[in-house]
Amino acid sequence: MKIKVLSYNIHRAIGVDRRFRPERITSVLDHYQADIVLLQEVDVGVPRSRMLDMAKVLADSSAYPYYALGLNVKVKDGHYGNATLSRFPVSESRNIDLSVDRRKKRGCLYTTISVPMDDGRIQKMAVFNLHLGLSAQERIRQVGKLVRSKSYGALGAEQAVLVGGDFNDWRTFLGPIFIDILGFTCATNRKSGDEAPLETYPAFSPTGGLDKIFCRGGIEVVRGYRCRLGVSKVASDHLPVLAELELT
Repeated sequence: MKIKVLSYNIHRAIGVDRRFRPERITSVLDHYQADIVLLQEVDVGVPRSRMLDMAKVLADSSAYPYYALGLNVKVKDGHYGNATLSRFPVSESRNIDLSVDRRKKRGCLYTTISVPMDDGRIQKMAVFNLHLGLSAQERIRQVGKLVRSKSYGALGAEQAVLVGGDFNDWRTFLGPIFIDILGFTCATNRKSGDEAPLETYPAFSPTGGLDKIFCRGGIEVVRGYRCRLGVSKVASDHLPVLAELELT
């Protein structure tokens, strides 16, 4: 079974031109038609995004029948966090708190997605959609909190697992942790290993590979690439990354 995954920090649907234009995000999602979409910086009930539930708006506008939402940051009016949209049923979801000390609240949205296989079986895929902090030491501690969480700890060694989102990992310090220690493959590198990530930030002239997709447990990487649509250079300050995967 082949599936396509897209990860995108949408910057509250406020582009680099400082305009709130959710239709630009929708146009990117509609173009790629990914099966699973991992979104970060998704507003709910915030004035800057017209008090909308952006997870629902984007799920509806791009015809995703299933979605889950994990809110991390409370602002004066409303919240924002991560959202996962899916073509396949979401049977379980919960938010994992990755906040460290008194730094900005961070989290990881965990979902179990039921993927119908070509032979009629249902493959349960564990999907972690995260947004990590700005400090290297903070990010390492956040990965530690993730792997010690009940959601991650309950996974079997052979279970299909996907971890994606905005890692904020400018110097790819987290790559060896996921690849060499946790047994993942990075689907969004230009070559094998933990180096040479696809650059996604800033969107208009990317130099940092902040947005990544990792997988393990019977998932083979067919190819990984970043969005090259013209609208994506202004729709957010990040470019989306995509991975075409095969569940074996």
